[in-house]
Amino acid sequence: MAENIQALIARVAPEVLRALEDEPVFEVAEETSHGQHARTVWLDGEVLAAEVRPAGEMPSADMLPPPDEALSPQQVARLIDHTLLKPEATSSQIARLCAEAREHRFASVCVNPWYVRLAADLLSDAEDVEVCTVVGFPLGATLPAVKAYETLQAIADGATEVDMVINIGALKSRRYAAVARDIHAVVAVAHAADVLVKVIIEAALLSDEEKVAACLLAKQMGADFVKTSTGFGPGGATVEDVALMRAVVGDALGVKAAGGIRSWEKARAMIAAGANRIGASAGVRIVAEAAQALSS
Repeated sequence: MAENIQALIARVAPEVLRALEDEPVFEVAEETSHGQHARTVWLDGEVLAAEVRPAGEMPSADMLPPPDEALSPQQVARLIDHTLLKPEATSSQIARLCAEAREHRFASVCVNPWYVRLAADLLSDAEDVEVCTVVGFPLGATLPAVKAYETLQAIADGATEVDMVINIGALKSRRYAAVARDIHAVVAVAHAADVLVKVIIEAALLSDEEKVAACLLAKQMGADFVKTSTGFGPGGATVEDVALMRAVVGDALGVKAAGGIRSWEKARAMIAAGANRIGASAGVRIVAEAAQALSS
């Protein structure tokens, strides 16, 4: 199977790279001096984001976890984005989500943009729990400038991680330069604020060739993670998709498995396939089952 994946990557990569050769994306200017790093992002000559911060490295994907038999329940929790993205979610449910994230020290809570400020306030003193939100969600069919603005607003409200949905129709139309602009619109704005970006490819809607192209585009545009699913598509994460995505991005990016992961058994399979972040609404159950498995 590995040979087949590598052959597929070798076939798709040249077409993706050719599509990007002459395609201008969002303009970014960076300068470091006297221990400060200045970064400005333009779209069509208009400043979208500007920031001066201490010089340092940009956000990067988490290191891959050790083999599953070495994972403690605490390590499992640190791989989970504790998620509530239902449109009918209430403020009290978000408060409970945040309390559970604080208790178990999940990697993040993942909420809709409307609830970012509430989650950021509730977790303001929980330094090890990030606030993640979604952009262009769940269809991915909004314009790059809209996704960029949505990202800016989410960051202003307190988001420290952004999961953005690619333009799926553009990808399936092989309009790779358009997909690149779409991803880079979010990455440029987010990285200007040291905010991590996960690119949702909605794998259940894609052929293997399209999955490879999507992951290559995310990698070329500087994203931090690729993510399998929104949870609103026709299917969620599969072991096969996670393995394929890991093969494409290597160790340069993280891989987030999301959608339909409701048990430690399934989460463990995703981790074994190469996922180093798990998006799940069943985070508490997964950690409990991991603890039970470890003690048995």
